[in-house]
Amino acid sequence: MSTPLLNFINGAWAQSSTSNVLNVNNPATAQVIAQVPISPANEVHAAAQAAQTAFKEWRRVPVTDRIQYLFRLKQLLEDNIDDIAKTITNECGKTYAESVAEMRRGIENVENSCGSPTQMQGLFSEDIARGIDEFMIRQPLGVVAAITPFNFPGMIPLWFLPYAVATGNCFILKPSEKVPLTSQKLFQLIEKAGFPKGVLQVVNGSKETVDAILDHPLIRAISFVGSTPVARYVYSRATANGKRAQCQGGAKNPVVIMPDCDLEMTTKIIADSAFGCAGQRCLAASVAITVGDAKNSFTEHIADIAASRKVGYGLDSATEMGPVISADSKNRIKHIVNGGLANGAAHMLVNGLDRTVGGYEDGFFVFPTVLDQVNPKSELATTEIFGPVLSLMHANTVEEAIAMVNDRTVGNMACLFTSSGTAARQFRNEVTSGNVGINVGIAAPMAFFPFSGWRDSFFGDLHAQGHHAIEFYTETKVVVERWPKEWSRKF
Repeated sequence: MSTPLLNFINGAWAQSSTSNVLNVNNPATAQVIAQVPISPANEVHAAAQAAQTAFKEWRRVPVTDRIQYLFRLKQLLEDNIDDIAKTITNECGKTYAESVAEMRRGIENVENSCGSPTQMQGLFSEDIARGIDEFMIRQPLGVVAAITPFNFPGMIPLWFLPYAVATGNCFILKPSEKVPLTSQKLFQLIEKAGFPKGVLQVVNGSKETVDAILDHPLIRAISFVGSTPVARYVYSRATANGKRAQCQGGAKNPVVIMPDCDLEMTTKIIADSAFGCAGQRCLAASVAITVGDAKNSFTEHIADIAASRKVGYGLDSATEMGPVISADSKNRIKHIVNGGLANGAAHMLVNGLDRTVGGYEDGFFVFPTVLDQVNPKSELATTEIFGPVLSLMHANTVEEAIAMVNDRTVGNMACLFTSSGTAARQFRNEVTSGNVGINVGIAAPMAFFPFSGWRDSFFGDLHAQGHHAIEFYTETKVVVERWPKEWSRKF
């Protein structure tokens, strides 16, 4: 067995002292491709201490100089995108094309963060009273950390990292223990970019490591992406310790299909949304609500596309969908679906639960699965399955469909497919979801917009990306200043 992966602390790669390690599997082959250490609290402390020491100087580096490191990192990411994408595919399972697309979105955030010299500017009001000026400036928090998930090991760390360091903070990454290899690649490039030691660090681990981060007094802010129960836990523990927190939770994303939509385009887009990345996206469509006459035609079309989708190893050029992340994930998906079928909550339309891929029989594959006549109140309709499973429901009017969209505790994304501007305006105005799509299946905000989950899909006030990131990683200071002329004459 290979040596466990390294942490990156105070500008150097370091072996963890722990003997507690977890295997990292290629989900297409089930083969062990690495081991990740469960770093103990003392190693979190070492990273936090190094970051705090580095912060004293890093915050004084002019922002125009700080972003030069990010310009270099952007170019390094561009130059190495093929290598990183293959790493993502091998440890996460998605197709090579999906891995490249993920990295493109991550690189957009590095690029956007290079605009920090303007984005973090303050405000100034002259003569708020006679001879008195008042102004607001933004200053960095200090040491901040991000705890990131398995499904986007390249992109999601880059939702946070570039903004944190551009605004003058020092940053600690705790990547998912299921996909730690991508972060190793990322930090090798960070090392090449020449960031001062202590500014950027990676500490591998699992819950023990997370708790040490949440409890550490030097860490001022926490960014998190994961399931709703864990997001609630991280937010509660972080804020109880006086930290800022932005915690992205789970989803159950509905798409609504109107009778006047372009059926061929709509079906293709929804299939890509539901089955792309094996349904393991926080913006994946998981519920399709047909309105009126759209029911029969959409049901037939989506069943045909789901049944014909090519599933396999993500580095095979013909593959359209890869495996789910683990055997546990595969078993969980099957358990939820089979439980709903047994309870009469749905009818199986396309069964992808028990198929295998030739040559990869041990892989964690779940083929596209479509459930029809799903009970809107059932567990199938409300639980985040996080796999390539699409549940079909029906409404008679757009108002009824909107009510079904809003009858859930999460609110990450909702999409409408229509040719009616009136229906689109009503939908985007009334749905209680933070990311809304009109004739798009993945309403993923660009880097200069916040990733706006609502309700139990997000805990906190300021989201990832865009100006929200600048605000999250800085605190405002207001100065009221007077310089009377007679004082000036004394010097």
